[in-house]
Amino acid sequence: MRNILLLSVLVFGLSSCKNLVYYTDSMKAQYGWNEDQLRKIQFYVSNDIVLRRELSQGSTEIISGKIKTVNGKRVEEILIRERTPGILTQMPRENKMLVSFEISDSHYLSFGVNPSMGDKYVLLAESWNGNVGTVNYHGNKYYTQSDSKYSTLLVDLRKIQKLKMKQRVAKGRKVN
Repeated sequence: MRNILLLSVLVFGLSSCKNLVYYTDSMKAQYGWNEDQLRKIQFYVSNDIVLRRELSQGSTEIISGKIKTVNGKRVEEILIRERTPGILTQMPRENKMLVSFEISDSHYLSFGVNPSMGDKYVLLAESWNGNVGTVNYHGNKYYTQSDSKYSTLLVDLRKIQKLKMKQRVAKGRKVN
């Protein structure tokens, strides 16, 4: 009896696991998704993304980060952990997506197609200085940590493959 219970828990656990894969431009083309359909897909981030900005002495607007002291300076840090779920908020152009991982649609990061990484959607920055990027997040300038440069979007392939499209074929009409 104990073995059956253990086996059923194991089977249930394995069947409910996410099958996260890189979201790519070719996947988007394969399924023919438009912006409205992409808004219904749950995205995840592949790696931790750490955003930091130095606070001036008079700065008091802290929205969602932690205040730290780094080398005697006050720093706001926002951590978006690996596999954090996010949603598409906007597609300003064909191969660019604004994805929000918290609070509201105004808290987003930009992701876009990177052909040199197999057409995966990777974190975009206003500029890169080595592996450190400058991003605009909720109207403020933040700097990314070096590992953030390789953060990509993931999707749960099992859920996508379970999506079924309802389709019917019109038979046409003839004149009487």
